[in-house]
Amino acid sequence: MDQDVRHTTECPVRWADMDMLQHVNNVTYVDYLQEARIDMFTSHPEFRGGEELGEGVVVVRHELEFRAPLAFRSRPVLVDSWITQIRAASFTMAYEVYDVSPTGERTVYLRASSVLAPFVFAAERPRRLGDVEREVLGRYLELAEPRPPLAREGGSRHVFPLRVRWSDVDAYRHVNNVKYIEYFQEARIRYLMHLHEHGDAFGHIAVARADVDYRRPIFFRMTPYEVHSWVSHVGRTSFTVAAEIRDPSSGSDSDQGELLASSRVVLVGFDSATQRAAELTVDQRARLIEQLAPA
Repeated sequence: MDQDVRHTTECPVRWADMDMLQHVNNVTYVDYLQEARIDMFTSHPEFRGGEELGEGVVVVRHELEFRAPLAFRSRPVLVDSWITQIRAASFTMAYEVYDVSPTGERTVYLRASSVLAPFVFAAERPRRLGDVEREVLGRYLELAEPRPPLAREGGSRHVFPLRVRWSDVDAYRHVNNVKYIEYFQEARIRYLMHLHEHGDAFGHIAVARADVDYRRPIFFRMTPYEVHSWVSHVGRTSFTVAAEIRDPSSGSDSDQGELLASSRVVLVGFDSATQRAAELTVDQRARLIEQLAPA
C-alpha cells in the first residue's frame, strides 16, 4: 500500500468510548471513521467551490474488521483514509485505525471501508460525482480486492422494539449512520441475553467483523421501528448474527415491513483476563446451535 495516497487524521480517544471489556466499543470506531472522513473532505477547498462532497454524502455500506483491542489513553489514535473505487455516483473509502510506536512498530486496531454516495439533502435525492470531486478523490486512489460476504441465511428469531432518540438525528435530519451500528448492537445484546437459560455458563464475546448495508433513512418518531435478529452461523470459537431494521408501519417488502438496513456481525469468544480470543463455552454454543433450526 502506497502511504502517499493516504490522508491521516488524529482522533481523540474519550473515556466515554470504553465498554465493559475495558476497550473502545465497536460502535465508537465507526464514529472515528466518520471524523476521519469529514476531516479528509474538509481539508480540500475544492469541495467548497460549488462541489458539495464535504457536506452531502450518505453511507451506503460499512465493512468493519476489528484486529486488536484499543484501551484508553491520553494521546489520539491515528486514522488513515484513502479511496479504493470511484464510480459515477458513488465511491469507496478505506480506513485503518492504528498506532505507531517510537520504534516504528505499527499496531492496527481496525481495518474498514465505506461505500459513500453524494446526496442533495435539500431535494432528498442522490447525484453524480462532479469532475472536481473525481479528480480530488483520484489523488487517494489505491485499488483493493473485495472481501467475501458473511453468512445471512435464516429468518427472524427475535424482535427488538427500536425507539429513536432525538439526539440520534444529525444535521441532515436523518438518524446518523453511526447510530445504526448502535441499534444493531442493542438488539443483538437483548437477543443473546434472551438465549441464556438458568444455570448456563456463558463467556465474554467481542465483535470481530461487521458488515452493514443502509437501504432507507430512519427518522425520529414516537412509534418504534423493529430490529429482527437471528443466528446464521456457529463455529467453535465464533458465530454470526444477522439482523434487519424494519418499519412495521409500512406494508412494503414483506409482512415484517419495509427494510431500512441490514447487518451481519461475527462475534468471537473473548478472555477478558488475557485480552485474547477464546472458545465458546459448551452452553453458549448449544444455545446458538438451537437458533440455527428453522423458526
